[in-house]
Amino acid sequence: MINRRHFIALTGATALQACSTGGGVSAPTATPTMRAVPNPAFDAWVANFKTRALSNGITASTLQTGMRGVGFLPEVIERDRNQTEFKRSFEDYLAIVASEEKIRAGRVAFARERSRLNAIEAKYGVPANVVAAIWGVESNFGTRRGNVPVVSATATLAFEGRRGAFFEKQLIAALKILQTGDTTPSRLVGSWAGAMGHTQFIPTSYQLFAVDFTGDGRRDIWSDDPSDALASTAAYLARSGWQRAQPWGREVTSGGLQPDPGGPRFEVGQNFRAIKRYNNSDNYALGVGHLADRLAGAGPLKTPFGPDKYGLKIDDRKRLQTRLTAKGFDTGGADGVLGPKSRAAIAAYQRSVGLEATGNPSPALLQRLG
Repeated sequence: MINRRHFIALTGATALQACSTGGGVSAPTATPTMRAVPNPAFDAWVANFKTRALSNGITASTLQTGMRGVGFLPEVIERDRNQTEFKRSFEDYLAIVASEEKIRAGRVAFARERSRLNAIEAKYGVPANVVAAIWGVESNFGTRRGNVPVVSATATLAFEGRRGAFFEKQLIAALKILQTGDTTPSRLVGSWAGAMGHTQFIPTSYQLFAVDFTGDGRRDIWSDDPSDALASTAAYLARSGWQRAQPWGREVTSGGLQPDPGGPRFEVGQNFRAIKRYNNSDNYALGVGHLADRLAGAGPLKTPFGPDKYGLKIDDRKRLQTRLTAKGFDTGGADGVLGPKSRAAIAAYQRSVGLEATGNPSPALLQRLG
């Protein structure tokens, strides 16, 4: 069975596609519309695919409407080949998905949707704040759902061939979504890799887990109304082994899971593992759990993070970013997460003062910046 867990493992994605690549990965911004370009080889692949689609239960009329205007998107290939390779520390990950700014915005969204989320909790047994946390991590509470045509994106990746069989299954599933009438071709949009809606379901996961919570006859995860998307996420977790009235985990002072050396420790249980079925990453599940706690009113983690491998704590890294930007080397923000833009700014500064342009931070560099 192909689900979100397999998708994350195959693509290397984390739930950060909605974020920029500034200081670390900060507030989401609008994604420019991708443009299709002519590609005769892609056109030939599409013609052959249509024969395979018919044998997989896709009707001729669905192919005609669903594949109308399908195009080759080179930016999708570029993003697929240039995903971030390094593993973020838990501290960095938490600074991205559960920053104080995001928690403040999230509490507003949580309060606004609390009645809806309570009804979903009553039906599926998954706490309202946990569902809201996944919503926050996946699409910044619905503000970043993606605008890339899913049929073109999955067709492009299936044609490219690196994971062709996987993305052809996603393309077939996307066409089946159109065939059942859950949405229209113009509204079938998502991320560059085909993840869709408020909580970023891939087409095969949609087929397995999406629900019609509003009762309008459609499983609509794309609408401004997040009801079906949030309920679908709760249904996913419920079917993944979520245990009612049990916590996801908690911070502890000894023993337990310690994702960063010297940092906070956690005791986790079955519901932590259920979250990992949504995205098979310890950092993801811990980030969702912590954000869920904060949305419900809990305070920050009690155990501070230690210095990173360069000898800097997060406040040091924020000062480094602030001072670089003040000198004209834009880091894209001061969140304490040293992403590609911050490292490029460090390297540019190092070159400007005659140092080796390593792009690496250090206490000495911070001191030199004044």
